[in-house]
Amino acid sequence: MHIGFIGLGNMGAPMARNLLKAGHQLSVFDLSEAAVGSLVEAGATAHSPAEIATGDAELIITMLPAAAHVKAVYLGDDGLLARVRPGVRLIDCSTIDPHSAREVAEAARAHGNPMLDAPVSGGTGGAAAGTLTFMVGGATEDFEFAQPILAAMGKNIVHCGAAGNGQVAKVANNMLLGISMIGVAEAMSLGVALGMDAKTLAGVINTSSGRCWSSDTYNPFPGVIETAPAARGYSGGFGSDLMLKDLGLATEAARQVRQPVILGALAQQLYQAFSAQGHGGLDFSAIINQYRKGDDL
Repeated sequence: MHIGFIGLGNMGAPMARNLLKAGHQLSVFDLSEAAVGSLVEAGATAHSPAEIATGDAELIITMLPAAAHVKAVYLGDDGLLARVRPGVRLIDCSTIDPHSAREVAEAARAHGNPMLDAPVSGGTGGAAAGTLTFMVGGATEDFEFAQPILAAMGKNIVHCGAAGNGQVAKVANNMLLGISMIGVAEAMSLGVALGMDAKTLAGVINTSSGRCWSSDTYNPFPGVIETAPAARGYSGGFGSDLMLKDLGLATEAARQVRQPVILGALAQQLYQAFSAQGHGGLDFSAIINQYRKGDDL
């Protein structure tokens, strides 16, 4: 299939590479010439968004930083919907708020372009390995069409319901992840401050009722899990500023429907303070350094 791909950042580039590996023809665009050049070397062709919109692509995928970028790319005066022919399918894999996703999807539908929101989970490692989870919102028939294409980039493809519901699943999941990481950070810091060995404490938690992914797979205490970012100075992984962005999306979506998210709001404030201290580039598990006594970041 001929696919247009716009947005070749840390997630988009490896996703696009996996589409090439699956045998798809790819037309790509990114503001970074280096990112485009790397994909061209892998077999893609470089085009402007206007050329992608008016070309022969049967499907266009976007992976962009925020809702403002998504709206500009799709709804701008010179955006995709101003140029693309009706019938071309659209998939946005960005993580944005559900309201914006539904707004763009409705505009696409009115133009005659079926659209899915399909944010991902799994990080850059999952993007490179093709093991991402896709949380997909949109019509059933559009999901069925897109499923084999998404399967070239991911391992778990979940239809979450109508347009925007992929974003609902993403913000709800990541809000819980932020909250649970803070809970594990507090518990581990308390136990160690009271004299317990970190690995022993983690072993108890991971075989007891406190067990969760933030503890048994991604434990924030250094020396507990060799493959976790805590073992490499909190480099790589999922940045604290990205977690802050997702918590902001969750709390704003909650405000729109008047739904209390008390712990989510507290988590947002804690990550806001952490970012303001200059640590936004560290993995989000580094939040434990807000609790550990005597630690120097």
